[in-house]
Amino acid sequence: MAVRKLTANFDVIVAGGGLAGLFAAVAAARQGAKVAIVQSRSMFGGNASSEIRMHIVGADCHASKDNMRETGLLEELLLKNKQRNPYASFPVFDTMMWEMAYKQEHLTSYLNTTVQDVVMDGKNIRSIICYQATTETEIHLSAEVFVDATGHGTLGVLSGAKYRIGTESKYEFSEPSAPEVSNDHCMGDSLLFSARDRGEPVKFIAPDWAYHFSEEDLAIRPHTSRMVFNASDGSVLSEKAEGSRQLPDYYDSTSGYWWIEVTGHGDEMTRDSELIRDKLIRCVYGVWDHLKNVGDHGVENYDLDWVGIVPGHRESRRLDGDYVLTENDILANRVFPDAVAYGGWPMDVHCDGGIFSKQPSVAVSYEGSYTIPYRCFYSKNISNLMMAGRDISTSKMAFSSTRVMGTCAVGGQAVGTAAALAIKHGCTVAEVGSEHIKELQQTLLKNDCFIPGFRNEDPLDLARTASISADSETEAGKAVNVLNGISRSTEEGSNCWISNPLQNGPATLTLKLPQEETLSELRVTFDSNLSKSIMPSITRKALEHQVKTLPLELVKDYDVQFLRQGEIALEKNIRGNGQRLNVHKLDNLLCDEVRIIVRETYGHESARVYEVRLY
Repeated sequence: MAVRKLTANFDVIVAGGGLAGLFAAVAAARQGAKVAIVQSRSMFGGNASSEIRMHIVGADCHASKDNMRETGLLEELLLKNKQRNPYASFPVFDTMMWEMAYKQEHLTSYLNTTVQDVVMDGKNIRSIICYQATTETEIHLSAEVFVDATGHGTLGVLSGAKYRIGTESKYEFSEPSAPEVSNDHCMGDSLLFSARDRGEPVKFIAPDWAYHFSEEDLAIRPHTSRMVFNASDGSVLSEKAEGSRQLPDYYDSTSGYWWIEVTGHGDEMTRDSELIRDKLIRCVYGVWDHLKNVGDHGVENYDLDWVGIVPGHRESRRLDGDYVLTENDILANRVFPDAVAYGGWPMDVHCDGGIFSKQPSVAVSYEGSYTIPYRCFYSKNISNLMMAGRDISTSKMAFSSTRVMGTCAVGGQAVGTAAALAIKHGCTVAEVGSEHIKELQQTLLKNDCFIPGFRNEDPLDLARTASISADSETEAGKAVNVLNGISRSTEEGSNCWISNPLQNGPATLTLKLPQEETLSELRVTFDSNLSKSIMPSITRKALEHQVKTLPLELVKDYDVQFLRQGEIALEKNIRGNGQRLNVHKLDNLLCDEVRIIVRETYGHESARVYEVRLY
C-alpha cells in the first residue's frame, strides 16, 4: 500500500504540542499569521495532559510567592477549565486544550504526527517532513519561521542547530552552584500514579517484575505525610524535632512522587527512553508495594486507580541562542532590556541516579523573580528557528528553574507573538529583537502577559489619555491605578481599582476621553487572585487548597456603557464572566465616555479592576 502524501505552506510552523508549543501556535495565529502545529501525541498539553498528569507549577512556587502566577493564554485556559471542569478531570482538560487549538482561526493542527526530517536552504529551514501514523500520511510542511517546542530540541538537532546537554562547570559562566567539573548528567523522567480510598482495607500483590524497596532504600525519599524532614537540607527525620516540619502537600501518598525518577547521561535521555519507561513502571509498582506492604504508611484502604504509562520528561538538549541565561541572572532578579517572559521557580537540580541514588536533590531558592531575554528564544546559527519550552538557551543551573510548565507557557506565548511579528515586518526572528522589541513587549502586555519591570506604554491605547473616576474607591485601590500600566499587584501597591462593598449596590468606573474617538475595541482586566493556584492536579490536598469555583475576586456580572455627548450609544451586559481579560470588539463606535458597572463577583465584597484599554 502506497503512503499518501500531503504538502502545505504556512507562515509559522510549531513542532511540539505541550503548553509552550500550544501557546506559541495560538499566539502566532491570533496575531494574524497562518500557523501549523505538529504534535506527536494524540492530545496537546505534554506533561499537563492526561497521559502524564503533572500539575502546572511556575514562578509562584506552589503559591508561596504572592501575585506571581502566570497570566496570558495560560490564565485564559486555566480559568476556562476551572469554570467548566470544577473537579479537575485531566481527560476533560485535554479537551479544553484541544478546543483552544481547533477553534483558533488561522491555526491548523496535525496530531499523531512526528517530525522525521528537515529540508535546509543554507542556514534556513525550508520545510519539515512528517509522518501522521493514524492516516498513514507523509506530510511536507514549509514555512518562513519554525518553532522547536519538542522539548528534546529535535527540530533544532535535525537542522544542525548548536546545542548543549548536561551541566556546565562553575567556571564557564561563573555560577556559584555549578559543579567544579562539567558533566553530561541529565535530570530524569518520572511516572505519576493516583490512588483512591475504597473505604475498606485493600490488599496489594506486587507483580514479580516490580522492584522492591526497603525503608533504607527510600530513606531520603519522603513518601508519606506522616514523615517529618529537616527544613534546612530536606533530609528525612525519624521523629519531630527542632528545625523540622511536616511534609508539604505534594508528598501526598495518593498522587505519586516526583522522585520516582530514572536519570541518564547525554543522549541516553532520548535514545534509551523506552528502557527508561520500563524501569519507571517497575519503580512505580515497587514503591506502591513498599507503601502497602513494608511498614505502616497510612494507605491500608487505598487502591491504585491510575498509573501513568508515558513518562514526563525533565531534561535533554538545550539549543543555543544569542544569549545563555545563567544562575547569576536568576539570583540577581535581572531585568533585561529585551525581556519577554519571567520565572521564579527555584533552581531545582535533581540528583544523578534518581530513585536509586543515595544523594538528595538540591534546590537553590531565592526571593523574587527574574526575566528571560528574547535572545534566549531563537537559535544562534539557524536563522529562522525559534525555541519554546525547556529547550531554550540556558545553562543547566538556569534551566533547572526555567523548565517548569508555567514558565515554558509564557515563553511560548512570547515566541509565537514574535514569530508573527517577523512575518508582519518581513524580517528575521533576530531582527524582531533588534528592531521591534518594544512592539513585541507591548503586544505581550496588551495580551495580559506580565514582564517584571515593564508597563503599558502603548501609544495606540486611548485610555491612557482619559480622565478616570469612580463612584466609590478604597484608599488602597484608587480608580487612577487602572491607568498606571501594571495589571497585577506588586510590592509597590495594589495597582487596581477597589470599590466599596457591592452589597450597597453596583460600583461604576468611568473613563472620559478628551475628545470624541472612534473605538474598535475595549479591553478590561479583572482580578483573578494571582496568589492562589487554579491548576488541575492529581494531588487531592493541592485541590483542597483551591476554591472549587472561579476565584472569588473575579467579576462575574458587569455592564459596559459607551456614551456620546452624554447619551448611551451602546450598552453591553455581561453575565457569568469567567475570564480575567475581557476583550469587547466594537464596530467603529463614536464615543467620548465609557462606564464599567460591576454588579457581582464570585464571592469577594468589592469590584477589582486592574486595567482598561481603549483602541
